[in-house]
Amino acid sequence: MSSTTELNRLFAQLREVAPMGYTAGLHIRFAAPLVYEATYDPKWLNHYTSNAYALRDPMIAWGLSCEGQTRWSEIELPDPFNIWRQAEEFGLNYGMAVSCGPVQSRSIVGCSREDREYTDVEMDKIATIVRTLHEVSEPQTALTLAQIQALRCIAGGDRHAAAAAKLGISESALKARLVSARERLMARTTSEAIQKAKEIKLL
Repeated sequence: MSSTTELNRLFAQLREVAPMGYTAGLHIRFAAPLVYEATYDPKWLNHYTSNAYALRDPMIAWGLSCEGQTRWSEIELPDPFNIWRQAEEFGLNYGMAVSCGPVQSRSIVGCSREDREYTDVEMDKIATIVRTLHEVSEPQTALTLAQIQALRCIAGGDRHAAAAAKLGISESALKARLVSARERLMARTTSEAIQKAKEIKLL
């Protein structure tokens, strides 16, 4: 099973246990996650993003400061922007957070429901899913020379036909190299793969 397929399977499991949605930032480095997925109400996500709440969110502050799992109601950190109260206006009444991994590559996931607090059993199940997500999304530190050459050509502005000609391969072979590079880097697009390759000094 490919890592992307496994990620999708695990995200599907999160959707089942987070009826009001979840947000997952996997391997947060330099303030940005290598893998990000969010299923909350788009109106809440837009409100959250437009107000730069990621920099002020008590849940993220908790996740960056320690590892483990906790209910949102148990996070005793200041919330001067009333993010918890605003979240409730979008049905995010109860939730939990999981944080795992070294601080320089931390994964933080929040799950929410509308009706009640999460039970300890549910929290253990979600924590297991999150730890597996963290492991599966561990960034690759190596690409083949062929993959690097293909990404480098596209990063330099070459279109597929020009890149293939430059490398002396068919266009379909070039596309296969780009697909394999995206798969290895767990990137949805070639531009995302190029960015991730640059972040880990492969380009």
